[in-house]
Amino acid sequence: MDAQRRGLLAAFGASALLTLFPGATRAATGHDTRFLLVLLRGGLDGLHLLPPYADPACARLRGEGAVDDPIRIDASFGLHPALQQAAMMYRARELLPIVAIAPPYRERSHFDAQDCLENGTASPTGARDGWLGRCVQAMPGGAGFAVAAVMPLALRGSDRASNWWPPLPKDVDPQLLQRLQPLYAADPRLSETFERSTHAATMARDGKGAFALPEAMRIAAQRMSAVDGPRIGFVEDSGWDTHRNQAQVLQRKLAELDQGLAAARAGFGAAWPRTVIAVVTEFGRTAAINGTGGTDHGTGGMALLCGGAVRGGRIGGDWPGLAPAQLNQGRDLRATSDLRGLFKSVLTEHIGLAESAVESRVFPGSRAVAPMAGWRAA
Repeated sequence: MDAQRRGLLAAFGASALLTLFPGATRAATGHDTRFLLVLLRGGLDGLHLLPPYADPACARLRGEGAVDDPIRIDASFGLHPALQQAAMMYRARELLPIVAIAPPYRERSHFDAQDCLENGTASPTGARDGWLGRCVQAMPGGAGFAVAAVMPLALRGSDRASNWWPPLPKDVDPQLLQRLQPLYAADPRLSETFERSTHAATMARDGKGAFALPEAMRIAAQRMSAVDGPRIGFVEDSGWDTHRNQAQVLQRKLAELDQGLAAARAGFGAAWPRTVIAVVTEFGRTAAINGTGGTDHGTGGMALLCGGAVRGGRIGGDWPGLAPAQLNQGRDLRATSDLRGLFKSVLTEHIGLAESAVESRVFPGSRAVAPMAGWRAA
């Protein structure tokens, strides 16, 4: 056998092995990593999730709406008390809160801001597909996966992206349940089953059922943790728009997010050290509490990076302050970082995309936005 033929056979054999074991392909390239984006739709109030308790302006702006007894994680910031799991991850250096960050959009429309965040441009009409979809398409292999009823804008643009949503039962008329209840009441076993089913239907209708944010994050993590699982994931949640009674609403929603982070960590399992989760929202809220115990649409938001591949245990981003002269338009937290800078660095440093592909295909027209440095664990 001549040398050229032996070389061709060796190359064919190596190629066949790598095809049979796609995980080996990723391991060989050093990019067997996972990235899950969690979008909280509605404009989460970052000042409520991460109260800057040491800022003297915070108490004045928030008044009775201020977070009671936050979990103090450094000399300036605390986490909301509902975020117990997140606090544990912070202490384990697996959680990095990033302050005053937002997409380039600076107006106050939920829909335009979410479109801008998902399409990865400076305009809500800047692209008809999403930056995660373009990322998957630019990757040499691998796939994208969304836990969503329809394909989200963020993941459109690749034929290797799919979405999944459980078949949920239709709502049952509560009057019908009320009429049926006496029929089952006479039998203790049937009565117990009936009450349990009614309770489950009510929970699902109120968005508190088995498939709320924690379950969605758990399923995404489990799918993505497979050896040949999707490397890019997307989960969304709604209900974060808090114009009134913010304290009560966010107590529940932040507890769900906390459970979701814990569920994702368990779901990723052995892949956790190779995982980054980014929790983002489309914009922030007004710095002051309004007259109905809520906050209105603002600009500067926040993000959470979480995972075994994150250098956490500290606060990221540039804090602009809450003094009147430091606020955007005198009313809300000023954004000091562009979310695209964070996403760019995750795609290059963690996913392994070439910088040229990120600049030209994934985030076109964003050359002036520098990748955010220093978030990745060594």
